[in-house]
Amino acid sequence: QVQLVESGGGLVQAGGSLRLSCATSRRTFSSYAVGWFRQAPGKEREFVAAISRGADNTYYADSVKGRFTISRDNAKNTVYLQMNSLKPEDTAVYYCAADPRINYRLVLTTTRDYDYWGQGTQVTVSS
Repeated sequence: QVQLVESGGGLVQAGGSLRLSCATSRRTFSSYAVGWFRQAPGKEREFVAAISRGADNTYYADSVKGRFTISRDNAKNTVYLQMNSLKPEDTAVYYCAADPRINYRLVLTTTRDYDYWGQGTQVTVSS
């Protein structure tokens, strides 16, 4: 069982920045592909960004490309989502997800690809 804990959410004005963290105590976290998803009220959970276990491959939703950056520090068992130029439409609960994969460069972009999920952190962007 992998427990994921998100942090870093909050209230920010449009144009501002936040950095989300997804941490685990799992020592083998470097064996997991990780992704960020978000869910706004009344909407389905949607893909935001993903990073391979080797950290050399990333993928972004078109809506966040150029504004968000996903990264990981395997020594700290933590994945980050740096969010810049935030917009009100970025308001949502943000979830990190992880799944063990052998392929070092594989990125996973759908909810069904992931077995492990965090509880989420709220991000609210005011206009």
